[in-house]
Amino acid sequence: MLGSVLLFLNMGGGEVFLIVIVMLMLFGSDKLPGIAKGLGKGLRELNDAKEQIQSEIQKNTGGLADEIKKHTSEIQSEIDKANQSVKRQVTEVAQVVNDEGKSITDTLK
Repeated sequence: MLGSVLLFLNMGGGEVFLIVIVMLMLFGSDKLPGIAKGLGKGLRELNDAKEQIQSEIQKNTGGLADEIKKHTSEIQSEIDKANQSVKRQVTEVAQVVNDEGKSITDTLK
């Protein structure tokens, strides 16, 4: 995870080393473990809250998603029926035009 964060921030080893040195100078070596522990705990709580919110949203919209899928499949079915009807009518019209064209050609001969 740290690698992806560093990649996101486009930081190399030199920059990370410099930040660690500055932190050691500002806070001292005795306070850094406590700061890191607090930061880790805060990130863990943030991730837990994020997962809880996601599960609540998924739980509350579960029925809605099913309804949308149901209506989508009904609409797709109606579109397919209309498409088949249009294709059938176009085929019938093409056949009539073809037959009329043949009868006109036969009449002209």
